[in-house]
Amino acid sequence: MDPTEHEHDEEQPDGEYRFYVPPEQEGGVYANTLGVWHTAYEFTLDFAAMQPVQPPEDEGGPPIVPCRVVSRVRIPVTLLFDVMRALNDNLTAYESAWGEIKRPEQEEPPE
Repeated sequence: MDPTEHEHDEEQPDGEYRFYVPPEQEGGVYANTLGVWHTAYEFTLDFAAMQPVQPPEDEGGPPIVPCRVVSRVRIPVTLLFDVMRALNDNLTAYESAWGEIKRPEQEEPPE
């Protein structure tokens, strides 16, 4: 066996992938934050919408920002680099068309 081959590698069929979105999902969901965690076998992405800030649970503690998960996506670790590559390619194309993406500036806390 070639040292670069693995017994569990599967040949991906060549072909045209066509994605179909069920009508009830065509509108998508809004998410403005993302939580990521993993096991040995998969990465889980929790897309969430932040809710109004709640007061701290303990006096002097940080405010609580509830985040309602609107979609949970589990991705096998073997697919993760393809996901990252696709995101990078699309970010590059986006910035070529519409310019650099700039994050909102955060205010400096008063000293």
